[in-house]
This record gives sequence, C-alpha cells and structure tokens, in this order.
Amino acid sequence: MSGSAIFVACSTLPEGDGDEHAVPEALADLGFKTRWAAWDDTTVDFGAADIVVLRATWDYAERHDEFLSWTESVPSLSNSAEVVRWNTDKSYLAELGDAGVAVVPTTLIAPDDKAPGWPKGEFVLKPAIGAGSRGAGRFTAGDAAAAHLTGLQADGNTVLLQPYQSSVDSDGEIALVYFGGVYSHAFSKAAMLGRELDESGLYVTENLAPVQPAAGFRALAEDALDATAALLGILRAELLYARVDLVAGPDGRPLLLELELVEPSLGFRQTDAAAAWRFASAVRQQLA
Repeated sequence: MSGSAIFVACSTLPEGDGDEHAVPEALADLGFKTRWAAWDDTTVDFGAADIVVLRATWDYAERHDEFLSWTESVPSLSNSAEVVRWNTDKSYLAELGDAGVAVVPTTLIAPDDKAPGWPKGEFVLKPAIGAGSRGAGRFTAGDAAAAHLTGLQADGNTVLLQPYQSSVDSDGEIALVYFGGVYSHAFSKAAMLGRELDESGLYVTENLAPVQPAAGFRALAEDALDATAALLGILRAELLYARVDLVAGPDGRPLLLELELVEPSLGFRQTDAAAAWRFASAVRQQLA
C-alpha cells in the first residue's frame, strides 16, 4: 500500500515543533509521501490526500468554530471531525466521570454563571476550549481567582474549576500514548502552570522525560479510552493517536487530567526510535 499524507499544523508553526521529525521517513518506508500544511491554507487540497493527520493546530481555540468547520470539510481526517468536536471542549471530562472514569474532580461554570464557592486549598481555573495551557491559572480563594473567572467568561468561555493536584509539583503528569488504540510509550511532564509560553506564544514550554507508568496508571488510561470509544460509538482502533494525561490524586491513585485526541505532542523524542514505526503502522491501519 502506498499513499499521500498531510500533517496539519498552523501558520505560526507550519511544520510543527519538530517532535515528529522521524515519522515522515518511517511513512516513506511504507510508501507514503508526507507533507506539512497549515490547516487554514486555502491553496492546499486536503481532500486529495489519502490521510490528513492533525498535529500542531495550536491556534484552533481562538478560531474554534472556523476550525471545526474546516475539520468537517476534510473526508480523510485523523482523528475524525466528530472526535475533534467532542475533544476540543474539555467538558468531556464530566461525561467521562459520569461514565465511571476516575477524573480530576471538575466543576463546569457556564459563561453566565456566578462564581461558585471556592474549594479549600489551591485550585485551577481554565477555559473549556483552550490549548497549550493558555488561559489556565492556579489560585487560592480570592479576588485574583474571581477576576480570572470573569475575564474568561467575558470571552464567552465555559470554565473548568478543579482542585490543584499537588503531586504535580513533585511527580508531574504522566502522559500515556496510544497509536491505533494500542499502547506505545509514556513520558512525564513537569508542572506547567506558571511557566512561560514558548516563543511562538501558542503553548507553555514543557519539560518532558521518558517514564514507565505504574500498573494503575496503565489501567486507568485503558479505561478512559474504552469509555471514550463507547461514548462516541467508535472502536478504539479508529483513534489514530491518543494521549492520556494522568496525575496522582491525594490518595496516590491516578486521576485523568486530560484526554488529548486533537493536537498533542506525542513524545517521539522521549521514547525509542521504533515509536515512529508504530505510528506509521497505525496510519496504514487507518487506510486499511
């Protein structure tokens, strides 16, 4: 099988951040020609490609409706437009929690809702539609939190309120990566709140390292993917890629922080070289 693939980025980072540097070569070995393109480049015929892979579309939050319309115009998009619509709104965490997945406790605050009673200790406020940790803040009860909430709501955002998980300060987050529904590798991410945006202004600079996740983390990631597939009415194998971000809760048990199905960095530089081959194989599987 041979074919053409377009990796999709944004105009600010038209060829991503370099994480996938080894993937085009792995795809070439399977007969695929790969090119990069910004999602809003009107000169590109995305419909002509055999597969269009979302990779670094990190400006979508500011142009959410436009981005969703574009995804629906691309017939061979991975992950699909349906998955993108569901996953770009972090309200999905409430759905997964209702489905029995152990998620970080999440309260949704609509744009016209009043500020709730703040939880004890530190907590996080972040927009339901956002990428790269932009708009996320860490607070204790007080005027700063109320002002941040008001600012997010004024822009029409639903806001997520979550207790801050202190384990992030010492252990960070653990991101488990799946290709075609099958586990590939994992890496850790140091605490990100309070860090500076990178020079592109699109995402907070991440401090990443390879890691071997404990059994409980692996099990929760599998549960999260199974629940997602059930909610969306798809097979896990239909997800070309998935990154499951987990943290340890106050009792040490893992909790789902985010499920990244749109444009996550996949940690190719934090794992073995064969990960690019696993990804290429998953691309071929999508077409089969």
